[in-house]
Amino acid sequence: MSHHVQNWSDTWPDWVPDQVRRYIAHTEGGTTIRSLARAVGCHASTVLRQIRQVEEAREDVLYDEALRWLGAHTVRPQPDSPPADLPGFRADDSDGPVPTLEKEAVPALRRLAQVGAVLAVATEMDKAVIVRNGADGETHRLGIVDRRVAQALALNRWISCIQPGRLSRYRITTLGRTMLGDLTARAENRASGFAERPAGFSGADPRERDDAPRARFNHAETPVLCLARRRDAKGQPFLTQPLIRAAERIQVDFELAQMEPRVTTNWDDFLTGGVRGGPAGDTPLRGAAAARARVTAALRDLGPGLGAVVLECCCRLQGLETAEKKLGWSARSGKIVLRIALQRLRQHYDSLGDKGGLIG
Repeated sequence: MSHHVQNWSDTWPDWVPDQVRRYIAHTEGGTTIRSLARAVGCHASTVLRQIRQVEEAREDVLYDEALRWLGAHTVRPQPDSPPADLPGFRADDSDGPVPTLEKEAVPALRRLAQVGAVLAVATEMDKAVIVRNGADGETHRLGIVDRRVAQALALNRWISCIQPGRLSRYRITTLGRTMLGDLTARAENRASGFAERPAGFSGADPRERDDAPRARFNHAETPVLCLARRRDAKGQPFLTQPLIRAAERIQVDFELAQMEPRVTTNWDDFLTGGVRGGPAGDTPLRGAAAARARVTAALRDLGPGLGAVVLECCCRLQGLETAEKKLGWSARSGKIVLRIALQRLRQHYDSLGDKGGLIG
């Protein structure tokens, strides 16, 4: 019997990002870039950029494993299929059930959100383990995660590799914390009878659109968004939209900068002049390296005081009280300094013009 892929998007697990589906459709399904662009209604250069970004991310072992598993189950349209049909996905029963992230991701992300928690993955094991070093120096096991679920978390950039090797270690990303809050809220809404229409997990790559920083923070209670709800003495918003966009812009770059597993960056050194700039030469930087250079430039431009509060509240997403204690400031002084820092950060981005874009 002929198998037709009637609706390409519906045949894939809803947690597979759109750019990954297009990558596999091209590399495994044989679909041309122009055909993919026509099918999804975008320019061919956009699809080409997405394919290159996915290819560059394959250095991550879990990311690569996820792509190989999805590619092995790619279903090519039959010769008599309509021209609009694209490769789809069909799991093999012998592989076990396909992960349902809304059910399986929340427990894993909640454990990984604990201070010091990491996901450890060994090359020869089909399970991953979440561990945390306690104050007593002992390593405590917080839970076990199916390897397929761990692959899905990596594929969505909800975790990132901090120590590759035979025993790789992963840590939750800012985006992972955001999705944890989002998924938890959905579950609570359903339990209370206020469930919204189910949404997929195939969010676009943050580098794909100019408005991506605003889109990805729709459900995140970041310190900046919490502060933005406040009003000043005149009843005006404490933070204007341009300041919020500046904060989101450096946060997205900060997250992208963490996606290079073989580079460990001490961001605090950039505030004290202890680290020199990026690599010399005229070779343009791309990906994580470009994002790291943009964050470095912004922090240095702000200087130690203003840069420190932006690093803590906008990049590391620490609350104002936590930042005040860490920086040794008096209580309730942080919000004023943060607003001044965001004003300066906006000026920094305005001065860059097109050179300060998200895509490296």
